[in-house]
Amino acid sequence: MKNLKRISLLAILMAFVISCKTMKNDPNAAVSGKVDSIEAGKDGYTAKITTDAKEVYFATISIVNVGGPQNYKQLKIGDVVSVKGEKWKSEDENHIKVTEIVSVK
Repeated sequence: MKNLKRISLLAILMAFVISCKTMKNDPNAAVSGKVDSIEAGKDGYTAKITTDAKEVYFATISIVNVGGPQNYKQLKIGDVVSVKGEKWKSEDENHIKVTEIVSVK
């Protein structure tokens, strides 16, 4: 009985580690598209970006993640942007933690 509990715990732990590993897809990805909305956060904001392929990404942009105030830009609704960062997918949403704002038009 004791060994069964240990094996079960180990199996659950392995499943958790594997699922967390697969959630983070691409640490150096790029996303380009139009800003549809902006939601202010504690130390930055989240911009909803829709790509030309109609994919929606929630881009988290903060001063710390882009490398300081000299690299930080406040996007506006309607801007066409290109950003780079760590991309991942939650259950039904695409996210990117922005580390570089490449262009804003």
